Amino acid sequence: MKYLVTLWFGLVFLVTAPVCTVLGVTLWLVTWPFDRNRALLHAFVCRWCHGLYLHLWPGWRVRIEGREHLPPGPAVLVANHQSAADILGAMGLNHPFKFVAKASLFRTPMVGWLMRLMEYVAVVRNHPRALERMLEACRHWLRRGVPVLIYPEGTYAPTRQPLPFKRGAFQLAIEERVPLVPVVIEGTTQLLEGDGPWMGPRASVRVRVLPPVSVEALGDDPVLLAERVRALYFDALGLPRLDTEASGPGHWQVA
Repeated sequence: MKYLVTLWFGLVFLVTAPVCTVLGVTLWLVTWPFDRNRALLHAFVCRWCHGLYLHLWPGWRVRIEGREHLPPGPAVLVANHQSAADILGAMGLNHPFKFVAKASLFRTPMVGWLMRLMEYVAVVRNHPRALERMLEACRHWLRRGVPVLIYPEGTYAPTRQPLPFKRGAFQLAIEERVPLVPVVIEGTTQLLEGDGPWMGPRASVRVRVLPPVSVEALGDDPVLLAERVRALYFDALGLPRLDTEASGPGHWQVA
C-alpha cells in the first residue's frame, strides 16, 4: 500500500507544484511593491501545501490545536522535528512566520524557488559561522515584526523523544525579548519517515501550540531556557523523562 500512496502523492505533486510555482511567482510580482515581508505569498503557499498535500489520501488525518496561543507580532516558534512533513503540518498554523531550513532545500526546483521568494532563512550545516548567520537573519525578521520558526534539535529525532535542543532559538528569544512559543508536532513519521521516500497509508498528524514561555522569568541563560522548554515537550508528548534529564542543569546536552 505504501507504494501506491507514494505514487499517488508523487503524481499529484508533479501536476500541481508547477501550478503553485507559477501562481506564487505571479503573486510575488504583484505584491512586491507593498508586501515587503512576503506575508501574502507565505499565506498562499501555506494554504496550498497544507490544504492540498496533507489531505491527498483518505487515511491521513490532520488536527491543528492552540492557534489562540500564537501572539501577534514577533516571536520565536520552536518545533520538534521528526520528518520532512513537519513543515507541512506547521503550515496549517496559518501564521506569518519565516521558516529556518537547511540550505540544500533552497536548491530544490520549485520548492526551493518559492522558499527563496518568501525569504525563508537558510542554514549551511557544518559552516563555522552557521549559527551566527542564522541568528542575524532571524533578528532581521523579528525586528520587522515577523515571527520565525526554528527546529531546535537541528535534525530529525529517531524516536518520539526529542533530541537535545541547541541554544540558538533560545538565545534569540532572550536577546530580542520576544515570546518563545513551543509547537508540538506528532504523527508526521506515520506519513513520512525522515526524508522518505515511502509514505504511509495511515497517519494521524497533530500540531499543538502551547502557551508562550516567559523568557524574562528564566533569566538570560539560553541553556536553562532550552532545558525547561524541552521538558515541556516530554510532558506534552506523554514521555517519561530520564532520571539524568530530570535532575537539573548540566545533564542536558545543548550545543
